[in-house]
Amino acid sequence: MITKEGVVFEKGPEGSVSILRVPAKINLWLEVIGKRENGYHDISSLMLPISVFDRLTVAVRPGDGGIAITCDTPEIPADERNLAWRAADLYVKASGKKAGVDIGIEKRIPWGAGLGGGSSDAAGVLVALNSFFENAIPSGELETVALTLGADVPFFLASRPALATGVGEKLELAKSSPDYPLLLIKPPVFVATGWVYQSLKLTKQGAQIKLAGFEEKPYDFELLVDNDLESVTVPRYPVIAAIKQWLIGRGALTASMSGSGPTVFGIFPTDQAAAEAAQIARKEWSDCWVHAARVMGRKNRSRRRAR
Repeated sequence: MITKEGVVFEKGPEGSVSILRVPAKINLWLEVIGKRENGYHDISSLMLPISVFDRLTVAVRPGDGGIAITCDTPEIPADERNLAWRAADLYVKASGKKAGVDIGIEKRIPWGAGLGGGSSDAAGVLVALNSFFENAIPSGELETVALTLGADVPFFLASRPALATGVGEKLELAKSSPDYPLLLIKPPVFVATGWVYQSLKLTKQGAQIKLAGFEEKPYDFELLVDNDLESVTVPRYPVIAAIKQWLIGRGALTASMSGSGPTVFGIFPTDQAAAEAAQIARKEWSDCWVHAARVMGRKNRSRRRAR
């Protein structure tokens, strides 16, 4: 067994198998500050990795054997529509390596949740393959490859607290971040990201929330927690606002929607408080996905050995 960059490899005669856990994320704030001619939007968002993980198995076969993918969630496509499949295909082509790739995904990050599960899976595949091929694609180029898959994918290459600007590809790492205790609640609705951004009315001339302010006063939630996309999602899906209010009523210090939704997170003063609220939420929001978690801040490693 060989460990590289937090990825566990088990080598055998038929090639290599790597097993890794890849995290979800929340957006502590998400400001949309402009729209480009190509339709993409400029944002300013603090992205924080959290302790909800998909489990990936990435097997490398010798020769040009194509790409195969399996997933334990029927709703997730197991073909070229899957971002992890596309990541493997793109890596093989960009690196010039002759290899077949088999990908297995055990989903624990709910899909279509605003938590970045698909992007994290894709980044995990890139990390696993680049580790196996001994950095055949240098890190700077790997970020470029990741960006072609999606604006969130570069963040998940390292999964460290970072301010994302541009369309999300420009990352400035935070010096530190509290390990906020969280309660996540995802209602059973689907929010189309494209529709959200197309429906958004731009009102800001620039970013109002600064990374320096977060680093200096990370618990000043009144100034730090905001999501411009709620102006679109809440009128269509009032359950989002209802969950936010419920979390505050159950002791959350603040609550907000992550990404384009519909998942809402509440930050609690302690892990115990979050866990107790989760027990109640599973009864009162029985049709929702409910999960207590933590922000993986400070010096935490994002990719951990699978158990």
